[in-house]
Amino acid sequence: MSLFNPHKTLKEAGFFEGLVDFHSHILPGVDDGIKVIEHSLQILDYYERLGVNTVWCTPHVYEDLPNKTDTLKERFEQLKAAYKGKVRLMLAAEYMLDHEFASRLDAGDLLPIGDDHDHLLVETSFFNGPENLESLFDRILSKGFYPVLAHPERYIYMGKSDYWKWKEKKVKFQLNYTALAGLYGKDTLKKATWLLKNGLYDACGSDLHNVRFVTEEKSELAKLSIKSKAAANLLNLKLPNC
Repeated sequence: MSLFNPHKTLKEAGFFEGLVDFHSHILPGVDDGIKVIEHSLQILDYYERLGVNTVWCTPHVYEDLPNKTDTLKERFEQLKAAYKGKVRLMLAAEYMLDHEFASRLDAGDLLPIGDDHDHLLVETSFFNGPENLESLFDRILSKGFYPVLAHPERYIYMGKSDYWKWKEKKVKFQLNYTALAGLYGKDTLKKATWLLKNGLYDACGSDLHNVRFVTEEKSELAKLSIKSKAAANLLNLKLPNC
């Protein structure tokens, strides 16, 4: 079934059935995402009705928001205790590649992503990467983890040669599927389509921050549809972990 139909949403196309959302900010009250647990439960209830299988809670961790690992674990247990539905909940974190991350990597104070706990979801500034980006990736690999670069299609400073370079360095890529719906503009859609075409994505996620995406029958999430026929056709063939 093609996902590209100007009159068909992702929901209607069955895109969410069995989905593993590797990137969300629904753990309440810890970052710029969901603020209260009631909204987290609304989102999870909606996800369940969509057919989503698993949601990874991946709160931000960076120098100005140094969420403590134990605090995140405690808040996650509170969410699991409050949620009585069928969606599998998992905890990791989205780490900015900065000094805070480097310190935690050295200390082993991390929340890995993936069932084997051997991947780390990481990000950089959208406009400029750190000067020591390559050495940070090397350090992650030396500690026995694979770096998973969140939403690579959104990094303005990255071009095609950068993506190939990092893939050769064993960096994995996580698609924000909302990019394929045009939510970040045409340039990001074009990048995401190219990354899909070349088989460079390893996982996808919503990067969901706001309850407004799910609180109405005609919610933003329900209205999403793929804006590129090429991306839609490729999406049918790629992303086995989605």
